[in-house]
Amino acid sequence: MPHWNPHKSQMKLPHELSVNPMFALEGEDAVPRFRMRDQGMLPETAYQIVHDEIILDGNARQNLATFVTTWMEPAADRLYAESFDKNMIDKDEYPQTAAIEERCVHILADLWHSPHPESTMGVSTTGSSEACMLAGLALKRRWQNSRKRQGKPIDRPNIVFSSAVQVVWEKFANYWDVEARYVNVTPDHLYMVPEQVLSVVDENTIAVVPILGVTYTGLYEPIAAIAKALDDLQARTGLDIPIHVDAASGGLVAPFLQPDLVWDFQLPRVKSINVSGHKYGLVYPGLGWVVWREAEDLPEDLIFRVSYLGGNMPTFALNFSRPGAQVLLQYYNFLRLGKDGYYAVQKTCQSVAQFLSAAIGNMGPFELFTDGSDIPVFAWRLKDGYTSNWNLYHLSQQLRTYGWQVPAYPMPPNMEDVTIMRVVVRNGFSMDLAHLFLMNLKQAVTYLDSLDGPMPHQTKKDNGFHH
Repeated sequence: MPHWNPHKSQMKLPHELSVNPMFALEGEDAVPRFRMRDQGMLPETAYQIVHDEIILDGNARQNLATFVTTWMEPAADRLYAESFDKNMIDKDEYPQTAAIEERCVHILADLWHSPHPESTMGVSTTGSSEACMLAGLALKRRWQNSRKRQGKPIDRPNIVFSSAVQVVWEKFANYWDVEARYVNVTPDHLYMVPEQVLSVVDENTIAVVPILGVTYTGLYEPIAAIAKALDDLQARTGLDIPIHVDAASGGLVAPFLQPDLVWDFQLPRVKSINVSGHKYGLVYPGLGWVVWREAEDLPEDLIFRVSYLGGNMPTFALNFSRPGAQVLLQYYNFLRLGKDGYYAVQKTCQSVAQFLSAAIGNMGPFELFTDGSDIPVFAWRLKDGYTSNWNLYHLSQQLRTYGWQVPAYPMPPNMEDVTIMRVVVRNGFSMDLAHLFLMNLKQAVTYLDSLDGPMPHQTKKDNGFHH
């Protein structure tokens, strides 16, 4: 089956849009699709064109693929509408927004047990991808500066993570000329383990990057055990290899659901942590955070100072202009929920995840990979030999007929012959919706089981967009 190309499909559409005559002025009955009109149009007409097209998008509440927040309460929506024009970079024009950003950094540093939460460094970003890039750059520069002081070469840095790492770390290694060293996940170890880490690190390793909430499965990697192995390595060899924790999904779950888990700045080897504010931070898309253990863990030569916005402002984000509203929404959540509120939200999500995973695990066709005990995410596979008529890609497509988006995808290299499905339970996916989803899932399986012959061959490339 040929791979669907959205651009080519768009080009097959008529090159003019027809407009509802009730909204259009004379001359607005047709609108070019791929070039700009010479004349403008009424705001109502422009609105209606865009509005009519986006009703074809999926229902965000039924999207069980994405980790990104799709619902906030009305008061947050009102605050968003009042602050969407704020530019986070312009700290001279918006000094209180800048002050609130700094407060959020200190709140996160305290939540993650920084030894000096009131003075350490951190910054908001457009998401965890940018936060990871900044953390990676700081680690590379820190390694380079140390090597220079020792009179050693700096031309062959490497970084270590599991093969189940999020693609941003592959991008980081590619963009900034750092060798990526992968620890392959296996059926026995679905995450990076200390013995594997020690087999690939050396004096050129700028950091090891364990994941607090693996995208594929929702599992926490054993960060404390990895740190202990690196401590032992340093005691034997003198090699001092730092850790950056990619806590994009788990950084605002573990402090509330697993408060006794040691994974953060309680481990001196952990030098920086990133989190997605727009995931389990419960903020609309466009927000990440990166925080360093102590101020000296962020090299000073990565901080730039600009004066052309009216004040002499330090900046060390990759992006320049970016929205400030999401930062205000993060602070709103910190105020609104507190620790007890975050616990209640995340615990509800986990309860829904564990209810669904138990029900799906008890269905004949399926075998659970994970059950939602770490972050509220679980995954399952089709039992070997259950059927040759359909696979999880077919099930994913069948669920779309009910409006549900549930991804099916292969595991990382070394396990790519294993296909799994994954559900991400977010705030707003209630137990009632979970029961409705389970009903539709059973209906989809019943339909597929009734087939007299195999469905047409299908691969991950034919399964729409992935998150």
